[in-house]
Amino acid sequence: MAEVSERIKASEAAEPVRSTGHAVPPWVITLGSVVVLLLLWEFFGRNINPIFGSYPTAIAQAAWEITVSGELGQAALQSLQAFVLGFGLSIVIGVPLGLVIGRFWVVEAALGLYVTAGNAMPLVALVPLLILWLGLGFKVKVAIVLLMSVFPIAINTWLGVAAVPKTLIEVGRTFVASNTTILRRIVLPATVPYIMAGIRLAVGRAVVAMIIAEFFTSISGLGAIVITAANNFETATMFVPIILLMVLALGLNALIGWAEHKVAPWQAEISDRN
Repeated sequence: MAEVSERIKASEAAEPVRSTGHAVPPWVITLGSVVVLLLLWEFFGRNINPIFGSYPTAIAQAAWEITVSGELGQAALQSLQAFVLGFGLSIVIGVPLGLVIGRFWVVEAALGLYVTAGNAMPLVALVPLLILWLGLGFKVKVAIVLLMSVFPIAINTWLGVAAVPKTLIEVGRTFVASNTTILRRIVLPATVPYIMAGIRLAVGRAVVAMIIAEFFTSISGLGAIVITAANNFETATMFVPIILLMVLALGLNALIGWAEHKVAPWQAEISDRN
């Protein structure tokens, strides 16, 4: 026995110690990747005809000009008003809809088909009809953002409810919990990662919907800057709202990740991402 224990200790000592931390912080790698991309873009972009492309310094100069003039701020405010309201409504509607569809088979049989079809349908084709119903103003923009972002949230929430272990539901029933209590205390916390994933997917669709709404309806906001700059062959100016929207989407994704960490801190503990 003593010989066996000595061999076990020797093998444990021979095994390398695995570090759970990162040798280099992730943000350093991300920053380096962005710097390399910008440098390559600047180098090769200067050799492209300005009508067909641009480069970071020219885009930064154009961004400064339309920012100082107030055009960019006013356009961003117009676009963000419709985006915030439409995307907020999609969360308010999509999460409860997904919860009840996933939890109650009667609701799933009645509404599940429409949610799946709505997610697969090219909703851009409905824009002319929405214009006839709601006009060319603020309401139609909100409706377009809502329709293009609500279905990913509802479907991901629905799938999350379906993935809740049956044993958790049985524990709630053992303690004579009502369906509402089970839904609120057991199903909803277990579904949080799926809800957040659906919201992240919906962010990209909501940003696209916002620009589509401005292209097809009253040309205003950031979409107006894109169209006007493209018609005037001002490629650098055209890139400014595009990059701004990319930064907006990245910021919202980071905000959603932070919210998920606050709402469901246990998710980071049970996941393994070395």
